Amino acid sequence: MPLLLPTGIAKFSTIRGYDKGKKTDQVFIYADKTELLYNLLKTKSPYFLSRPRRFGKSLLVDTLDDILRGRRELFEGLQIYKSNYDWQPYPVIRLSLAAIDTESVEL
Repeated sequence: MPLLLPTGIAKFSTIRGYDKGKKTDQVFIYADKTELLYNLLKTKSPYFLSRPRRFGKSLLVDTLDDILRGRRELFEGLQIYKSNYDWQPYPVIRLSLAAIDTESVEL
């Protein structure tokens, strides 16, 4: 089974091999940064996350979304799965500015 690069994929569950809640055969390469996300969630101070264009901001937000919704099965084999994170589901509000037309000032 070939390993694929997840170019342009911003959905964590897809990269981890899930589609609509079911396991698939596709395997993507993923650099595990979940220990850093665990540390971010455990500290009680505000953060401003800034990254350059095309540097995984949407994937980061989607990964945090899956963690905060308690979807532990997606993280099997990753650092956060081995941690003492409680996996309690929390409500998540996501706002996306991706659909905004940036070519004009009209609404």
